[in-house]
Amino acid sequence: MGKKATKAADNMYYLARSEAAETNPDLTSREKAAEIIGIDRTRLARIELDTIAPYPEEVKAMAAAYNTPELCNSYCAQECPLGRGSVKEVTIDDFDRLALKVLGSLKDIDSLRASLIAISEDGVIEETEQAAFQAILDSLEKISTNAKALRLWALKNIRLKN
Repeated sequence: MGKKATKAADNMYYLARSEAAETNPDLTSREKAAEIIGIDRTRLARIELDTIAPYPEEVKAMAAAYNTPELCNSYCAQECPLGRGSVKEVTIDDFDRLALKVLGSLKDIDSLRASLIAISEDGVIEETEQAAFQAILDSLEKISTNAKALRLWALKNIRLKN
C-alpha cells in the first residue's frame, strides 16, 4: 500500500484493507477499494478514521472484498448494539492450533452430556445444581467459540460457502 494512514493505524477496517492489499493491488487505494465495496470514497475514509460507524451491509461487503470474514464477527462483537452483549469475538489462529482447540474443548463432551441429563431429568434446575449447570454453559460457550473460529478460518482460507 502507498503511505500508511497513521490516524487509521488501529482501525480494524483499515487494517483489513491493508492486509488484503498485499495480495490485491486494487485495494491499495481507498478510491478503488470503495468502488469495489460499492460505497463512496469519503465514507470509506470516515469509517477507517473512526469518525462514523459502518452499516452492517458495508461491513459484509468489506469482509467479502478483503477476504476477512472475521470483520463481520468483530463488528457484531464490538459495534452492533444488539451483538455487543451477546456475540463473542473470536480469534483466527493457524489451522493446527484451531483444530487442537476444537478437539480439546470436545474432550469432555460425554461428561457434559451426562451432567446435563442428570440436571434436567426432573425438569428443574435446583440451587445445588446451578454451579454444575453454569459449568456446562461455560463449556458449551468454549466449544461454540472454537467452532466459530475454525469456521472463519475455513471461510478465509479454503473459501467454504457461507
